[in-house]
This record gives sequence, structure tokens and C-alpha cells, in this order.
Amino acid sequence: MPQFPLRFIAGALMAGSMVMSCAATDSEPATSAPDDTAVAASQETTVEDAAPTEPAIARSPNELSPTIVTEGLEHPWGMAWLPDGTIMITERPGRVRLLRDGTLDPNPIPGVPDVFNQNQGGLMDIALHPQFGENQWVYFTYSEGTASANQTQVARARFDGTQFSDWTVIFSVNRAKSGGQHFGSRITWLPDDTMLVSIGDGGNPPIELEGELIRNQAQELGSHLGKVVRLNDDGSVPADNPFVDTAGAEPAVWSYGHRNIQGLTVDPDTGQAWATEHGSRGGDEFNRLQPGENYGWPVVTHSREYSGGEISSERSRPGMVDPLVVWTPAIAPSGLLVYRGDRFPQWQGDLFAGGLVSQDVRYLDVDESGAVVNEIPIAIGQRVRDVREGPDGLIYVLTDEPNGRLVRLEPG
Repeated sequence: MPQFPLRFIAGALMAGSMVMSCAATDSEPATSAPDDTAVAASQETTVEDAAPTEPAIARSPNELSPTIVTEGLEHPWGMAWLPDGTIMITERPGRVRLLRDGTLDPNPIPGVPDVFNQNQGGLMDIALHPQFGENQWVYFTYSEGTASANQTQVARARFDGTQFSDWTVIFSVNRAKSGGQHFGSRITWLPDDTMLVSIGDGGNPPIELEGELIRNQAQELGSHLGKVVRLNDDGSVPADNPFVDTAGAEPAVWSYGHRNIQGLTVDPDTGQAWATEHGSRGGDEFNRLQPGENYGWPVVTHSREYSGGEISSERSRPGMVDPLVVWTPAIAPSGLLVYRGDRFPQWQGDLFAGGLVSQDVRYLDVDESGAVVNEIPIAIGQRVRDVREGPDGLIYVLTDEPNGRLVRLEPG
């Protein structure tokens, strides 16, 4: 086997910030709107080509410009770099593609089982084990089941450079739901090599579970819905999880009161976890996550019903965490990174959040206290599904389209 070498920003945002577009249904339509802009010709570019001897400098995020690395991806969802620079990319219908030296392999990697591919469901995130070079484990989130009974699962499989083997489900959400909404789901790793996985609340009204709206599951500690769970790398529950000794609580729960987190990342330098979360008809959130905390949904929210009217009259409550940023109108956030590369040292520790409806990436300037002091949009022109930092220190973006793209942000 080969080894691979502000709290709520009220009213207008601060200077330099911009709120774009309006929320479509669920802040994230089940199908993408057609891209009416002429598609630029794709120029295949290797990762090595992106690091010239004297790299250009971007002094502000709005000086970054998108360069198409590849296209022809069907609703790509997540990406991960192998040690040799090859990029693994998931496609929501249930495929994993390889991008080697700027060339997209037309054949998906064998070994991925069928997934429940409906509306927002399908094959979603991907992450390598922190010791992938030694164990070859790759982790996935995906939806499984039928239209009347489905749930998010976490699986891992070994990758030998050609195919996946030993596919094993290591975690399943403990409530089956109907429909194709609100699965989550991102994977990120904490410094102790445990993983955080975001799980959606199950969907919008009129979807119910156990005789009430399913979104209320976000406040039930016995349910995985509307939570971030923390797992060991084999799917077992860490002994120091915050609710391990709480009667009636699921021990995997790490934080709760979430609607649908699709941006989740951990700062590799500090270990701090951050999340971006879909609201309903506005009320998207950027949060600093802490174990054991309640983030309010749906008891406390800036969101409104799609049918009109308030979901809750409360915007804040003692014992519940207020968001650092609220986006209304919605940007439909998906994909999140903390920048720690060497190409843009002035942005160390700042964050970049993707937007599906806003079709941009939001630069979030975070001060030492964790407050967002500035926000700058970087136009992409397509629905942004994922945002990652590449090994070359540049920022990579996946667009959620039938002909989805991998885009690299470079100094203009």
C-alpha cells in the first residue's frame, strides 16, 4: 500500500461589508438556479503553478480574483487534499472524484455505496484522518434511507490510491426523518484527533416528529438532530464529552440548538471551533462554538417563518449563546475556513465563509476577543458550497452547480 509523501450586527453592516440577495426557500434551494453568465474557458493549472518565485500580493480580500481550476463537477460538496497534492472532491449524487495535476479524472473512485440523493441530501463532506499517511482512513458524511425515513451517517473507508475499501458506518443519527432537508453536515478535527460533525434539525414546517415540529429536536438532548456531535475516530464517544453523565442525553452531543450548520472548522493554532448556520428567511448565523452550549434554535432566533411571521419573539436569552454575526437577508452560508497559510500573513486567524444565495465568499476580520470587526464580500458568481485553504496557502472554492467548479482565489 503506497504512503502519500457581533454578536448580532444590527441594521447595516460595518464599513466594507455587504449583504447580498434574498433567501430562497430554506435559504438553500433544492436545485440550483441556472448560471446565465458565460462560462470562462477552463485553463488547467497545477497547484505548483500557483506559487511563483515572487508571488503577487493582495492587500485587501477584494483584491483577490477567482481562477477556474476545473469544472464539470456535478453539485460538488466537499474536498480534501492528499499528501501528494491530489484533491478528492465529493459530488452530491454519490461520487468521489480526483483532481491530479490540474486534470479531473473522469472516473469516480470505486467503493462508494449508494446514498439517498434527494434535494439537499446525498454524499456530502469528506475529511482525511489526521494520521492519514499511516492509516489511509478517509471520512464521509452522507444521507441514507428513503424519502419517508432517512438520516445523516458518518462512514470511513481506506484509500489505497485507486479505490476505497473497508467502508464502515461509524455513526448514524438516532432519529429517522422524512423529506430531503437539513442534514448538516460538515466534519472537522479537534487537536486531540476527535472529530466534530454537524447534524441538521431535520427540516422546515410542516415536517413533524413525535407529534411536534421536527425543528424542536434541536433542543432535545436525547436527539442528534440540530446538534454538533463529537466522536472518536472509530465513532465511539469520548469520555469527556459534556453530556456523558447527563440523564437522558445522547453522549455524543457536543453543542445544541442548531438549525443547519454547513460551515464548520477548527483553528489549527488555537483549537477554537467556528460555525456558520442556515437561518430561515434570514437569520443566518456565525458562531464561536463551545462544548455544552445551547445556541438557541428555535427558541431564540432572528429567523422568520417562510410562510410569514415570527418563529420566536426572543432574540437573546440567558443561558443561550448569541451569534457573532446575523445575516438578514440570508447569504445561505456553506463552507468555512480559518486562514493560517503563508501567502496572506495579514489574514492570519481570520475566516472566510461561503454563501450559496449570495454567490460569494465573506472575509470575516476577527479580533483577539473573537468579535467580527469587518466583513468584505469576494464575488464568485456561482453558489458557493465549500471553502478550504490549500497546501499552497491559497484559498479554494467549490461551486454548487450542475456544472460545478473548483475555483482558486489569487491576488488580482
